[in-house]
Amino acid sequence: MKIAIFILTALLTVGAMSAQTAAPTVVQAAVAPSVAIQTPPAPPSATAVSALKMLQEMKAANENVLKKQAATLLQLEEIQKAAEQLRIYTKRG
Repeated sequence: MKIAIFILTALLTVGAMSAQTAAPTVVQAAVAPSVAIQTPPAPPSATAVSALKMLQEMKAANENVLKKQAATLLQLEEIQKAAEQLRIYTKRG
């Protein structure tokens, strides 16, 4: 029994010693940031201007479609209410 306890203690000690050994860590030296020369922004090119104009036109068209869809939705809701009233009247009569 004493031998088993001794062997178990020895194994735990060896395991703990190997767990504490750390591998060397390499850390790079900090380098001062280089100063970047800032150039003024270039004027927008013709393609960028035309793309922006096209996007603005698409946005306006989408807004018109959304307005038409909202109006159609209101009409459909009114038709649905009218249909429900007709159902009620037909059940009474």
